[in-house]
Amino acid sequence: MKLSRPLSWFLLAFGAWSWVIWTTFVKNLWKDGSGLAFDAAGDPTAYFWVHLLLAITSFLLGTGVGAIGFRSLRHLRRERAATERSVTLG
Repeated sequence: MKLSRPLSWFLLAFGAWSWVIWTTFVKNLWKDGSGLAFDAAGDPTAYFWVHLLLAITSFLLGTGVGAIGFRSLRHLRRERAATERSVTLG
């Protein structure tokens, strides 16, 4: 399957956006002072573990989606270069 250039850029941007958003979320989760993420003894709560699992899953999915976009852009660039070479030579 061949992806278009705009879709490839969207996938790459989505992967980067996912990393920015979820990195910020994990930092805020780690510094949580409201008592949701850590109990009075400082131990992680179920809230912490569930949201950390969500963040890890989003990191993995964002990385995968971004990698698909990156690979597609790289393929499109190589394809365009090959076409330009064949037009120049032929």
